[in-house]
Amino acid sequence: MFELIVAREIPADIVFENDRIIAFKDIAPKAPVHLLVVPKTAEYSNVAELAEGDPLLLAEIVTTAGDLAAEHSNGEYRLIFNSGATVGQTVFHVHAHVLSGSLDESSLGFQ
Repeated sequence: MFELIVAREIPADIVFENDRIIAFKDIAPKAPVHLLVVPKTAEYSNVAELAEGDPLLLAEIVTTAGDLAAEHSNGEYRLIFNSGATVGQTVFHVHAHVLSGSLDESSLGFQ
């Protein structure tokens, strides 16, 4: 699915892009600021695979998340990588959720 956003076959509200990653607003936000930071390659399905296969790309995703939180909020943020269907991963193309603003823990599914 994310490959279709990269290819501009599915529209998205893109907030950042370079040659290796793309970031856009989540279509079902769980916080006032909810962005997805996604590598353009679909080679990695989860963050552990990415860390093993391309740690520099993972570092770039984390750095970009912080930059976007500073730009779109107050610089404080939660960074979430879901790894596996039972913990909420629905797209098996590694991606980071950047959540910021006033976070209601109950709306995030955390107890």
